[in-house]
Amino acid sequence: MLDAIIIILFIIAGGGIGFDSVNLLPDSVLAEVSNVEALRLVTAVFAAIIGLAVGLVAQTTYRRLEAQIRNTPIEVILTRAVGLVVGLLVANLMLAPIFLLPIPQEFGFIKPMMAILGSIMFAFLGIDLADTHGRAFLRLINPHSMESILVSEGMLEPASTKIIDTSCIIDGRIEQLFNTGFLEGQILIPQFVLHELQQLADATNDQKRIRGRRGLDILNRIQDSFPEQIIINPVDYEDIPTVDAKLVHLAQEINATLVTNDYNLSKVANLQKVNILNINDLAQSMRPIYLPGDPIDIKIIKQGKEPTQGIGYLEDGTMVVVEEGRNYVGAEARVIVTSALQTSAGRMIFAKPQASVTA
Repeated sequence: MLDAIIIILFIIAGGGIGFDSVNLLPDSVLAEVSNVEALRLVTAVFAAIIGLAVGLVAQTTYRRLEAQIRNTPIEVILTRAVGLVVGLLVANLMLAPIFLLPIPQEFGFIKPMMAILGSIMFAFLGIDLADTHGRAFLRLINPHSMESILVSEGMLEPASTKIIDTSCIIDGRIEQLFNTGFLEGQILIPQFVLHELQQLADATNDQKRIRGRRGLDILNRIQDSFPEQIIINPVDYEDIPTVDAKLVHLAQEINATLVTNDYNLSKVANLQKVNILNINDLAQSMRPIYLPGDPIDIKIIKQGKEPTQGIGYLEDGTMVVVEEGRNYVGAEARVIVTSALQTSAGRMIFAKPQASVTA
């Protein structure tokens, strides 16, 4: 639509110029023309054709300029604009004394010519300085501007907003993730999540009340420690009945990542193409990998299913089945890993006491 408007305007302008240009002819020439209106029409059509050609060139130039502006990072545009303004201001300040010089009237054209030339030179100089030192200027104003430059140039992916659900807050491990700095970007706490925590804290059931108050305490500590990162969002969806459905809808609406440890919520969100960070999956993936032959110091706390087996647990809850470990029940022993088994219930490690291996 805009392309057509540009071309039509140039055609109309060309036709109008051609139509009125007949008036510029000398009267002696016009007197020899038998039909002035026909001459006006011919010149108008000819000038309109020239206007069409010029309009096509202008339309193509505009589209190229538009594409170049779209591909130029906003920081570069801003710094060039500042450089242009500074260059023009310096040009006006430095060229102002020229107009006070006693130049003869015959050479009066020198003043505007020098003003135009000086303005063009200083304008390009300001743009060139902005291209050379613009990023350093932005870093002085805002130390985080380099990150935004890299994001705008596509060299760095922006950190997505994270939405934290109720179970993740109550779990408590989210506080440790904040303290270690693994959660980046803005952290969104919806108002309906706070409402659910408050309902738990006010519940008559002692267990629910303890969980709700613990979640509120954890949230208060996180907000006090990271006030710029935590955002309480007042959004709510009264037409959506459950909190889980509201979380998924909000994550879809703002293209955010949902942080949870709820297995069912993770599955539902994945089906709806919502990015998920499951803390349980993170903890599972961070468990140390033990290979056959690796030694482990473990306390054997009970007897296994087999008469000679002993059972112990690692700090992350992984079960260790120790063959020939019955005699070590209630004591700590160094065992050697023989194999590992991944089941639907978790991971199991099989081992033997080091003494029996070396014997």
